[in-house]
Amino acid sequence: MEELKKYIRESLFNKFEFYNYGHALEILNEAFPVEWNEIQDCLRQLSITVDEIKAAGGNETAIPKKFDDVLYPLGWREIRITGDLLVKLYPRRSNQRGRFDDKPFDEKIIEGYIDGHNIDFIKEKVAFDLEWNSKDQTFDRDLLAMRTYFDCGLIEVGIIVTRSEELNDIFKNILDGQGKSIIKKYGASTTWMGKLAYRLKSRRNGGCPILAIGIKKGCIEGIDK
Repeated sequence: MEELKKYIRESLFNKFEFYNYGHALEILNEAFPVEWNEIQDCLRQLSITVDEIKAAGGNETAIPKKFDDVLYPLGWREIRITGDLLVKLYPRRSNQRGRFDDKPFDEKIIEGYIDGHNIDFIKEKVAFDLEWNSKDQTFDRDLLAMRTYFDCGLIEVGIIVTRSEELNDIFKNILDGQGKSIIKKYGASTTWMGKLAYRLKSRRNGGCPILAIGIKKGCIEGIDK
């Protein structure tokens, strides 16, 4: 915790938990201070109501829109990339083992070698994704996208925001219209920090540094904390 406080505003620790993979925080602070400050401003403003928690729709609820409203005016954009792979075959020069001609004798294009990778927000070389309540396999898609962008030199660091485990205490005590707890809607197979952390520990992000951020009780209005 003390190590993280060098890079994160102290007021944010009441609202979020932070996990630093691949020196993501150091990179954000040293190389992208403007973008990191904008993200921290966005996090500081995050406030979620009980009605918003009860609403159906997963990542299409009002909660993701809160990030859109803050970040889009600052130049953050959702980006999707595609790419074809050009493979060139160079012949060996006659009687010169290990030396090759300057011109290829054949070329092949693998179409759609990179396809369909999109990230919620990108600015400069910082990627940012929010996963409030999707199927947990969504993390595999997010991490593959970030490592692909990283391998292509399009980003240098990624940030993923999701729910912390402690929000389960709140979900258990919130009732739906039929008087039943809404905890089933936020089940173990949805996107929360436990499902993200083990993927990061097994390096599914490849070489892309990732800052994982968990939304804590401090972000929820009108509850005992």
